[in-house]
Amino acid sequence: MEATAGMVAGSHKRNELVRIRHDSTDSGSKPLKNLNGQICQICGDTVGLTATGDVFVACNECAFPVCRPCYEYERKDGNQSCPQCKTRYKRHRGSPRVEGDDEEDDIDDIDNEFNYNSQGNTKAKRQWEEDADLSSSSRRDPQQPIPLLTNGQPMSGEIPTPDTQSVRTTSGPLGPSDKVHSLAYTDPRQPVPVRTVDPTKDLNSYGLGNVDWKERVEGWKLKQEKNMVQMTGRYNEGKGGDIEGTGSNGEELQMVDDARQPLSRVVPIPSSQLTPYRVVIILRLIILGFFLQYRVTHPVNDAYPLWLTSVICEIWFALSWLLDQFPKWFPINRETYLERLALRYDRDGEPSQLAPVDVFVSTVDPLKEPPLVTANTVLSILSVDYPVDKVSCYVSDDGSAMLTFEALSETAEFAKKWVPFCKKHSIEPRAPEFYFQQKIDYLKDKIQPSFVKERRAMKREYEEFKVRINALVAKAQKMPEEGWTMQDGTPWPGNNPRDHPGMIQVFLGHSGGLDTDGNELPRLVYVSREKRPGFQHHKKAGAMNALIRVSAVLTNGAYLLNVDCDHYFNNSKALKEAMCFMMDPAFGKKTCYVQFPQRFDGIDLHDRYANRNIVFFDINLKGLDGIQGPVYVGTGCCFNRQALYGYDPVLTEEDLEPNIIVKSCWGSRKKGSGGHKRFNDKKRGVKRTESTVPIFNMEDIEEGVEGYDDERSLLMSQKSLEKRFGQSPVFIAATYMEQGGIPPSTNPATLLKEAIHVISCGYEDKTEWGKEIGWIYGSVTEDILTGFKMHARGWISIYCMPPRPAFKGSAPINLSDRLNQVLRWALGSIEIFLSRHCPLWYGYNGRLRPLQRFAYINTIVYPLTSIPLLAYCTLPAFCLLTNKFIIPEISNFASMWFILLFVSIFATSILELRWSGVSIEDWWRNEQFWVIGGTSAHLFAVFQGLLKVLAGIDTNFTVTSKASDDDGEFAELYVFKWTSLLIPPTTVLIVNLVGIVAGVSYAINSGYQSWGPLFGKLFFAIWVIAHLYPFLKGLLGRQNRTPTIVIVWSILLASIFSLLWVRIDPFTNGSNKSSSGQCGIDC
Repeated sequence: MEATAGMVAGSHKRNELVRIRHDSTDSGSKPLKNLNGQICQICGDTVGLTATGDVFVACNECAFPVCRPCYEYERKDGNQSCPQCKTRYKRHRGSPRVEGDDEEDDIDDIDNEFNYNSQGNTKAKRQWEEDADLSSSSRRDPQQPIPLLTNGQPMSGEIPTPDTQSVRTTSGPLGPSDKVHSLAYTDPRQPVPVRTVDPTKDLNSYGLGNVDWKERVEGWKLKQEKNMVQMTGRYNEGKGGDIEGTGSNGEELQMVDDARQPLSRVVPIPSSQLTPYRVVIILRLIILGFFLQYRVTHPVNDAYPLWLTSVICEIWFALSWLLDQFPKWFPINRETYLERLALRYDRDGEPSQLAPVDVFVSTVDPLKEPPLVTANTVLSILSVDYPVDKVSCYVSDDGSAMLTFEALSETAEFAKKWVPFCKKHSIEPRAPEFYFQQKIDYLKDKIQPSFVKERRAMKREYEEFKVRINALVAKAQKMPEEGWTMQDGTPWPGNNPRDHPGMIQVFLGHSGGLDTDGNELPRLVYVSREKRPGFQHHKKAGAMNALIRVSAVLTNGAYLLNVDCDHYFNNSKALKEAMCFMMDPAFGKKTCYVQFPQRFDGIDLHDRYANRNIVFFDINLKGLDGIQGPVYVGTGCCFNRQALYGYDPVLTEEDLEPNIIVKSCWGSRKKGSGGHKRFNDKKRGVKRTESTVPIFNMEDIEEGVEGYDDERSLLMSQKSLEKRFGQSPVFIAATYMEQGGIPPSTNPATLLKEAIHVISCGYEDKTEWGKEIGWIYGSVTEDILTGFKMHARGWISIYCMPPRPAFKGSAPINLSDRLNQVLRWALGSIEIFLSRHCPLWYGYNGRLRPLQRFAYINTIVYPLTSIPLLAYCTLPAFCLLTNKFIIPEISNFASMWFILLFVSIFATSILELRWSGVSIEDWWRNEQFWVIGGTSAHLFAVFQGLLKVLAGIDTNFTVTSKASDDDGEFAELYVFKWTSLLIPPTTVLIVNLVGIVAGVSYAINSGYQSWGPLFGKLFFAIWVIAHLYPFLKGLLGRQNRTPTIVIVWSILLASIFSLLWVRIDPFTNGSNKSSSGQCGIDC
């Protein structure tokens, strides 16, 4: 689909569609001609010739065309029979003997009977090489160097590269590729005939629909990857390190070895830092057990309610600590090798083999999310350091605002100047607002003499661009009575944000919209999904699922990356960082997403409200990365599209082994597993059917996918496909293109109509969208739920922390906005806790690891900690007011457990900061805001969640404001906004302050002996106030003014509770009350 000036708007059910022009020229690659008449019916390659020049015939009964490599593979690892007549294959000369060949007497080839693993490989190897060279096979062993292929054309093979693409054949942007067998080494400088898939032919002719065959192929590939090192060493030993075609000095062989190296590596935490950390955790667990045992067995009789409340709270805190601590048992770091990625997939002078990526940007309200912020995010995406034909940017406008549309149009025009400037001078970051704000020497490392002049000109262009955007914002402040009107005079289709058709506009594309240097720009697409009254639209999760479908129809990138509108690319190589994991042959096929940490601009120096979340991003997620991977945090995440489609990962035999708990309870499955091997393989085949069966022929999909054989075919019927993905044959076909790209038989003229169809409001009805596919519905924090479902299927995730932060965004530095943000996160956790997807009981039949489950349980139960936390924060005040204490007089031995517990808590924190690199100030800010959020937002989230789930009372979703500081730096920090969330922590503050005054007054009046017990009570009260100190500063503000309503409510509640407590006086015995009389003068 091309970039045009017109918009595509329409409604599928109303049969309304405004079409844009379409160029019928076909830019796709033309299929190559077959060099041999005989085509293998299993892999689609030519059959090839024997050493005598005759056509190779595998089956002497029916002469079913099968090439020599497929014949050898079927005999060694397959069913050893012809696929057509089911006759057992006889052994040909040069073929190693397999089980069952003993009864064949007509073959006498003793030298090659058991030659699979011999290092000589003399006769059989030469025979294999001859057959392989005579065939036009494009398959190569994963560890063998092969030339890169692009658009079906062979490229020069100066730097042989291992192939890492899927078994599934595709004809998308990455070009066709299919590897099945291990062939002998061939000269990489020789052009390799390319296999192409003809979409007009039946899929049966290629043998690609055979699920059993595909499972065997997957198994073979895993074996070959394990033998990569041994095979490389074999060549070096057998040929003295000089391989044919590499030259006498082995320079090309060295380049081959570099290309085969891993694209990333795990950097373990030094044992000198990790071992003491783990030892202290175990000691703390033991001390905590003795501490709780003492607390439970030593009640305080004269303050029993206070004691009981404190013990319950302490037990809950202990359980919360366990859930939070043990998922951090295996922290790791990672580093990537971008040069190896370039050597393997993106060599200079050759078309790039990097996978296509679709980038999603979501926005709702342009008044709360300024268009200039969104424009900077889009500009940073368009100028990313990645092949332009492999990047597409989709902007979701869920508010259907014409302001967003017009701002994006201006952004597309400015991108034609900004993108070439960024790439010419390699500037960072590539968001103009933040680039020009940098207070650094911008001449550093800039050697082009024209840089200063071009930079000044570009800054002037950007200032003019800002003026145009701000003019649009000023114009949009008040909507005309007749609604907005577009430039051509037609009414804006989205004047009613709750009732409008779907809208799509392609601003930039591969066939238009060149930059000032005449180069292509990445595709930029505006999308606003259809909304009608009476339909459930599922907020952000529904908008993201609409983008999944639109992008699959238009570009179908193999990977997706989503960012919030205020998170720009701070590192132009962020996509390549993600590809180092996604395209890695070792674990790329089982990685569902790569999560980047969130970093923020515009945070005050001391980070008063812990907006950076350093402890979470630099400690918790590093710990999870050593288990099954970090949780999905909603932005800055690169997804495997197949994982979002609900498919299972490609797991190795090691991944399929039971975990340590299963081994310890029921033992390993290795013993006696032979009888169940076929059943297990079949079961795995069922799970991977949906993601391993490629569909290329659109006509076959529209007519319904039919099985080839009832016993061996596991293809879903057309009805089940539509029930799963919806009624769009174009989208269904795109789901099977694992390496991305549009199916070759797709008619480009139908893409626009299909794109409007897949974003219609009723498309998801009676499908699995939001249930098993895409972003999962059921919570305002759809990110946690979506990642949890993927991990439960057995996928792993990766935590990528490049030296230069990949993304940066803005965070609410205002107290009220920050609390509302935390309230939304906590409310989402409560919704998950009360749903069927709760980690406490969901996914036990999947492959979620125990410690990963602990982490998810902690993620959804942490708001419940607000109830015991609020009670525990008020206990010191009650103790001071009543002159009681929650701990009895203790002996020296008992006091040891209290001291050791505090020492272990601080030791754990210090050692944690040591291996993570987090500063003590960030840790203390995190501790403070844990108390502030726990006594306010988390508490409200618990009650709102109960009302929403049990009573059906829904709460409105509040978009966090991303407005910039117009009144000075950090002016927003001191702005006070009234919210009911401020009442509980303010009350706790005042009660503790009143308690301190009352306790000190009582000690002064009672004499010296009362000061000793007072210190323990004062310590806990001051501990509470110290944690709430940032909250107190936020109440006072810059002018030290606090709204009257806060003071009135807080003093009123504190006074009522204090007077009520004194009036009841529950800790005074009845006998004391009756015997005590009115004190007179002689007292």
